[in-house]
Amino acid sequence: MLLSSSVYFVFLAGVFFLYWPLARWRTASVAVLLFANLFFYAKWDLHYLALIPSAAFLDYLIGLGLGASRSRPLRRLLVTASIVLNLGLLAAFKYMPFFLGAWAAAAGGKAPEWHWVFPLGLSFYCFQAMTYTIDLYRRDGKPVRSLLAHMTAVTFFPTTLSGPITRVLALAPQLEKKDKTVLPEDSGRAFWRIGLGLLKKFLIADYLAENLVNRVFDTPGLYTGMETLIGVYAYAAQLYYDFSGYTDIAIGSALLLGIRLPENFNRPYLALNISEFWRRWHISLSNWLRDYLYFSLPGLRSKRKWPAYGNLFVTMLLGGLWHGPAWTFVVWGALHGVALAIHHGFRAARGNPPPGGWPARLLSRLLTAHFVIFAWIFFRASSLENAFEVLGRIGSLTVSFANISLPIAVVLLIAVAAHYLPKRWAGWCAALYARSPFYAQAAALALLVLAIEYVAITGAAPFLYTQF
Repeated sequence: MLLSSSVYFVFLAGVFFLYWPLARWRTASVAVLLFANLFFYAKWDLHYLALIPSAAFLDYLIGLGLGASRSRPLRRLLVTASIVLNLGLLAAFKYMPFFLGAWAAAAGGKAPEWHWVFPLGLSFYCFQAMTYTIDLYRRDGKPVRSLLAHMTAVTFFPTTLSGPITRVLALAPQLEKKDKTVLPEDSGRAFWRIGLGLLKKFLIADYLAENLVNRVFDTPGLYTGMETLIGVYAYAAQLYYDFSGYTDIAIGSALLLGIRLPENFNRPYLALNISEFWRRWHISLSNWLRDYLYFSLPGLRSKRKWPAYGNLFVTMLLGGLWHGPAWTFVVWGALHGVALAIHHGFRAARGNPPPGGWPARLLSRLLTAHFVIFAWIFFRASSLENAFEVLGRIGSLTVSFANISLPIAVVLLIAVAAHYLPKRWAGWCAALYARSPFYAQAAALALLVLAIEYVAITGAAPFLYTQF
């Protein structure tokens, strides 16, 4: 059930009309959400009904143990058990074919078949689940006493496919609130976010993917160097609008249920440097990698600097592998790890210098954006060979625009312009929509649906990050 499909919105409407009449009864309303979460998983594969609740129940028991125990060895054992449990789920049901293939290649044999790969990636569930036990181990909160609230928080359906990765200790209290209400302005903002997400997905991301990006990456030899380069730029726009569009729909869906999720994007291609890029792109993942992986690695308290730089590289390498079991993701993570280590080293050596005047800031933004876009080639490519083929076509320096139609150019220019619009303009538009009468909001959504029906005639493509 994709968040951009009509089936999802029928499902969301059903949850909404079941949830709010029961909102005054905390247990009943949370039970409705838990049922919705499990139904959402079951629509992908019935195996999830055995797998996810079992893992969530074990984490709940581990959380109670962490809350009750003061023994450091026991607490360390409990949190290790939770980490092994969740990483074991990832290894068994997502990464095993990759590990078996690498092992077989090293041994010179054939990789055995592994049939336990489910259609829905467990990455977001596992990362969200681990926030709970690690936070309790660090004494950053108290255990969630209600099993119902814990299981609902860790499986919350808007965050299932692609986040935002939300800390269970931040989500559970919202579920357990006694006086739940949704203000008219909040509902207006929720519909604005959902509509904005659909616009990003169908009218920009899917259009660019179907008409240019997929064709360039599938058969780069048929395109000139300039067309290939434009295709790479288009992929940078497609990925941003696809993923941020999903985030908008997820945040809007949760807001309709009175639940606030963290923001996940902040105009990332405006970053002055690679460190700032990761404070703007996939913010919930960046924070997770920093708080739960980077700070957990050894050597940070050393007087020497190189362990910290090495930890940055390891963090991004594992972050790349988290996206999928492929060498292209490993290379992408390694590129960002090296860039982050170099930037932190340069900043330490120069004493964190100011960015300078506007020409220096503009140059810094351009260099950062182009490094990120260069790394996206490996992120998008189907293999390392495919990535080098794309780079080879760009390096051919051949020029032609025969395959870049006027509609593609217009959509790409709109995508670039929309990304760089001042943030306050977006806030002003959202506030204006939220304050509008309901019939004006409905008319705007109806016009959006008509535009989608006119442009996106091929139907909804899966969100890119659902595969991770």
